[in-house]
Amino acid sequence: MRKTLHLCLSSHDEVMYRSEADLVMGFNCLALAALATESRLLAEGFITTHNHKLVQTDDYKVLARMDRYAYTRYFNSKYSRKGRLGEKEVFSLEIEGTYHMQTALNYVIRQALHHGLTSTPFEYPHCSANSYFRKELGKKDQVELCDAWHRYKYLPYGRSLPESYKIASNGLILREQVIDTAYVEQVYITPRNFLFQMNRITDEKTIKEQQAENNLPPVTLDSIEKGVQDFDVRAALVSEQGRVNKSFLTDLELCHIIDDILLPRYLKESEGNSIYLLSRTKRAAMGNDIWAKARDSFGQRPQALFSGKRVTTAQIKRCLAL
Repeated sequence: MRKTLHLCLSSHDEVMYRSEADLVMGFNCLALAALATESRLLAEGFITTHNHKLVQTDDYKVLARMDRYAYTRYFNSKYSRKGRLGEKEVFSLEIEGTYHMQTALNYVIRQALHHGLTSTPFEYPHCSANSYFRKELGKKDQVELCDAWHRYKYLPYGRSLPESYKIASNGLILREQVIDTAYVEQVYITPRNFLFQMNRITDEKTIKEQQAENNLPPVTLDSIEKGVQDFDVRAALVSEQGRVNKSFLTDLELCHIIDDILLPRYLKESEGNSIYLLSRTKRAAMGNDIWAKARDSFGQRPQALFSGKRVTTAQIKRCLAL
């Protein structure tokens, strides 16, 4: 029997997506898994340490297994890594009822906002926020497409995509082809309500609306992010107001510094280009170097490498898989 589920795959001790290309491949793996299992993909969002998706599927474990396997194979091959990627179990939460559905959609689509990455959901390219009510909200349909000869580069190994599905020049399978936008738009009813929900501040009313609908536990930000270790609800509620702290590097910015600038100093060209080729001791040494440089950058000796931005020790550890 097909159920509506929120799924979350998280990895608190290392980043799962080290670049924009990884985030694109992450969605492509999910899209292909949804097509293969005839699942309905309603919403999704990817950030460096985890992803959320709202799906309707007959067997979420098969969907999750196909998705994880394809992306892990890509990631391990690209970065000379071995083993499982992410937590052992995919977190799942069953959704039932219109208000439960709308609340879950809100939280999944607004993931980047809650994690302080952008001031609105629409700024963030790695989520489905810009897939709904495209005509009414003035979204452009003209996208530069990938040529037919290079489509295979953007798909997981051994997987193919029907030619009727288009791939953008950056490698992304166009979200609107895979996500059931019509179904989601029926949940929100109007573009005006959709915009309201995307800017809505979490309050007791969202809980009361769900409680009036049925006896199931209400969907909350805490329950949606339960699969993410060390999630700070209070910080997320502050970020929900659109306050982006630009004094800190993002994980993608730090991974770029590590992979493209610092790593060549630790590895010879013939040895490859991945932090996973370094011993834990050498990665720790790189982490200490990053911490010292970042501290100087924010203090009296600014360095262009960090653009005067801060990093945290937890961020350094996950970007170096320590």
